[in-house]
Amino acid sequence: MPCEVQPRFVVLYGSQKGQAQSIAEGIAEEAQERGLVAELSCLNQNEKYNLEKEKAPVVFIVSTTGDGEPPDNALQFVKRIKQKTLSTDHYEHLCYALLALGDTNYANFCNCGKTVERRLQELGAKQFYATGYADDGVGLELVIDPWLEGLWKAIKGALSKMASDRIAPSRGDSPKETPDLSAPDVEFNLLSLNGQQSCKSGRASVDTDSKYAGVTHVALAASLTCSLPPLSESPLNVPALPPPYLDVSLQDVGTVEQIVGQLNKESVHEVPIYRAVQLTRGDSVKTALLLELDISAHPTMAYEPGDSFDVFCPNRATEVEEMLHRLGLHDQRNHQVHISLKKDHKKKGAQVPSYMSPNISLLHLLTWCLEIRSVPKKAFLRALVEHTGDGVQRRRLQELCSKQGAADYNLYVRDPSLSALEFLTAFPSCSPPLSLLIEHLPKLQPRPYSAASSTLKHPGKLHFVFNVVDIPACNGRPAGRRGLCTGWLFDLINRGLVFPGKVERSGSLALPKIHVSLRPNCSFRPPSDSSVPFIMVGPGTGVAPFIGFLQQREEARQENPEAVFGETWLFFGCRHRDGDYLFREELEGFVSRGVLNHLEVCFSRDDPAQEEVGASVSRPRYVQHNLLLNSQNVAAILLRQSGHLYVCGDAKNMAKDVNNTLVAMVSTELQVDQLEAMKTLAKLREEKRYLQDIWG
Repeated sequence: MPCEVQPRFVVLYGSQKGQAQSIAEGIAEEAQERGLVAELSCLNQNEKYNLEKEKAPVVFIVSTTGDGEPPDNALQFVKRIKQKTLSTDHYEHLCYALLALGDTNYANFCNCGKTVERRLQELGAKQFYATGYADDGVGLELVIDPWLEGLWKAIKGALSKMASDRIAPSRGDSPKETPDLSAPDVEFNLLSLNGQQSCKSGRASVDTDSKYAGVTHVALAASLTCSLPPLSESPLNVPALPPPYLDVSLQDVGTVEQIVGQLNKESVHEVPIYRAVQLTRGDSVKTALLLELDISAHPTMAYEPGDSFDVFCPNRATEVEEMLHRLGLHDQRNHQVHISLKKDHKKKGAQVPSYMSPNISLLHLLTWCLEIRSVPKKAFLRALVEHTGDGVQRRRLQELCSKQGAADYNLYVRDPSLSALEFLTAFPSCSPPLSLLIEHLPKLQPRPYSAASSTLKHPGKLHFVFNVVDIPACNGRPAGRRGLCTGWLFDLINRGLVFPGKVERSGSLALPKIHVSLRPNCSFRPPSDSSVPFIMVGPGTGVAPFIGFLQQREEARQENPEAVFGETWLFFGCRHRDGDYLFREELEGFVSRGVLNHLEVCFSRDDPAQEEVGASVSRPRYVQHNLLLNSQNVAAILLRQSGHLYVCGDAKNMAKDVNNTLVAMVSTELQVDQLEAMKTLAKLREEKRYLQDIWG
């Protein structure tokens, strides 16, 4: 008898940092367990799928990046389906489901997913399952887990409908056996342990069935490594084990490649740090630094104010050493790493990571390739269970990756941004192979920074500003640590750092070189028409791109004194006037020379009674308060003078507060309700007159 063809569907993903790709791969893998065939493709792999002729259900998993932009590997697809020449029945044969990933801390939440869905529907496609909008601001899994749970029933329903719509067999022919599409969902592994394998409040238990026998576990409260009832006594819904797909071996071959990652690209440049200056004073504020890069030897690094660039930083050397010891591979740190696909792997779309060259050392791999500070995903935790010897620790790993343990995962892993290394340190009986880290840890990403200068004023130089990030200690992190890139940069320039009020020495210590890559931003730039007024909102280091805006404006005024220049406003805020008022002298100089017409500054932590005589006790604390005080002028510029608004800085609080303030201002000025005010701001965004450069 001929083999029965398994029902098929298509999975397409667009992913910037790998999250959407990982979900899509998980769907494809689980499909096999359910007797289905999932054809997995990235949206840029046009040769592997054809939506114009596709009859099977299609599942889209897409993320959003930047200011609501599609991921790089989905950009061409989005452009293609947005073509106005496509007819309204172009996709009338298509049925789809869509999961969109985004972050409500940023503007244009899930914008790529919404764009794809809107165009699919405009082109006639039909939805067979409700769209999911996962929010990384509160936890992607809150939407992803239930969405995936319901997806399989929806797919089977869509396939059943397709089967029933087929032409009935001719009389006399024996009908082909119809696949059983009503089979129950694959069950999760149900786990429960007796009291000896769970941590009880106020009770000591001794583990007697592992090599850690004799170690007494005492739990007085829940923690990363120990839970309390009811979780510690509950059966668990644990996800399926991710199939291993890589073979990794180490070989001592003498000399191996030690260069910095994939830095042979034409767009990546090694540039010297020309100058480093601390911009803040005192111990009560964050440490803000200005770095000046010498890019004179790289004419292709032609940037504009508003552009940003990537800094390629390594993992911290001490953490790499800890990871080598943790894996038991310290003596093999200089061995060459060989990575290949397992011959019998069951992972859909499996491939050796493209960012790992074939002749790198283990030390290089852990230093430049893998993000060992990444927060471990639940799939990684599930895989770690299989490599954990201690029963209590194994149970806790199962809890943290289970449906029932979602709150604990968020509390002890996700919210404190616990790193993979910190997590492994907390579970000493877990001994994962190197291959598991390569399969589950993401690529070490470069860190973006905004240009804080104009080449018209500083030819051959590029300035940028950053706060040295301090990450506090927590359960699972015994000691605080600095941010990966900001801490690395601080260590690089610490000995040659110039402090406020001190004269720079001409014979100061030579500063090192770093690798950077330009990220042009074609929208976050001053108006091309100099007569257009614009407003800048940039508290803290968010003021950085606006220094470039104003430097460029000043040079343009000097070159064209007869030209008409629109009104300029800057809303700046910080904690203390005498502590972290960044670029104070330069900003006040812009005002005195007429480059900046209005400088509105507020200090959130200063006591008004201690400020200069005449200070009001109701002085505004945050930039949104100053916006409200100047609401008529701001509204006039945006609503009647076709002006532009730029916001730069913190996404989680400041950008949201500023947007809410703008909604209230527009509502008051136009005498409309909140919904209409939001539509007005949305129109400004569409016209590229309300722009944001924000970060989490």
